[in-house]
This record gives sequence, structure tokens and C-alpha cells, in this order.
Amino acid sequence: MNNLTKHDQMEKMREELCGFTASPLYEYRLSNKYSPVIGEGSYDAKIMFVGEAPGKTEAITGKPFCGAAGKFLSVLLESIGLSRENVYITNIVKDRPPENRDPTPIEIALYSPFFDRQVQVIQPRVIVTLGRHSMGYVMKRYDLDLELGPISGIHGKSFETVCFDRMHTPQPLTIVTLYHPAAALYNGGMRETLKKDFEVLKKLI
Repeated sequence: MNNLTKHDQMEKMREELCGFTASPLYEYRLSNKYSPVIGEGSYDAKIMFVGEAPGKTEAITGKPFCGAAGKFLSVLLESIGLSRENVYITNIVKDRPPENRDPTPIEIALYSPFFDRQVQVIQPRVIVTLGRHSMGYVMKRYDLDLELGPISGIHGKSFETVCFDRMHTPQPLTIVTLYHPAAALYNGGMRETLKKDFEVLKKLI
């Protein structure tokens, strides 16, 4: 049984990620003086948001969702009576891919164990996926493969499953699949879609 506090466990992950030389993104991070982006928010959060990978602003600051998409995420949270301090926000991949490209399957495979450990530490009751890459990983990870489809078809929906806590006891877990807030920066119509989809979370708070 892990006797480390939640804070200590997260700091241990931070140290591991800082020296994560196995990642193909490690040298890119060093050459640009970027930081790994671990996550931010409450370690006791009931709702955990997971995106795909950090962008440039996030890699510079070491904070998730702090650019334009992050500001819209904060607006969406406020629309249902939540703040960033109430939830935990992270990404599957913890380092910025060059030119904000999509993370590769290899990168997702390398970084996803850190995300899995974060879920074990926080033990959320709801995981909200932001974008198709985090949706794909989380749905498969929690045995929802048969429910998986294009994000255009399942955005704004919730799925019931279970996860196992540190004592290997099954706990109920709800997965909510949403578009990434960045989509609203390029398509104004997505703002209303995301606001409407966020209403699903009101029932789960």
C-alpha cells in the first residue's frame, strides 16, 4: 500500500517526467526550455478533465490549459458553477509535440501510465475527455470500446463504467466525452455546442 500523500505521489511523478529521457519529446522540450505539464487543481477532485497534449503557452508555464482554449474552459466551468480549483485538469501526453501536432500512438503509450497513476491518486468519480485522442484512450482504458465512435457522434454523452482503487475495489466511474475547447477557437458554432454539452456535467456535480 502506498503511504505517500497525494501531494508526494504527484511530486514523484513530476520528478520522473522531468527526467523522462525515454520520450521522443524529451530533447525537444530541453532545446526549447519547456517544462513538462503535469496537471493542476484539487487532488481530491470528483471531476477530472483530460486533454490531449500541452500547447506552447502550457509548455512555457508548466500549467495545463492556460492559453486561449484554457480561458474558454474556465468560462465553461463557471457556466455550471465550478472553478478550476474544484476540479483536476491534465493531459494524456505531458510534453508539447512540435508545432502542436497530434500526439502519436507511441507518445500516448509512453505517457498514459502517468495519467493512469494520476487517476489512482485522485480517484475521481467523473473523467471528462476533451478531444478525440483523450477520448479514444480513456474509453478503451475503461472497457468502453464498444461505445467508442467518432467524436461527432458521441460528444456530450456520458458512459458508466468502473475503475479500481488502490485497494483493488471497483468504484463507479462516469466518462463524459466532449470536444476540445480549442475547437471553439476555430469554429464559432462549437462554442454553443460545448456550452450545451457541459450541461451534462450539471447532473453529475
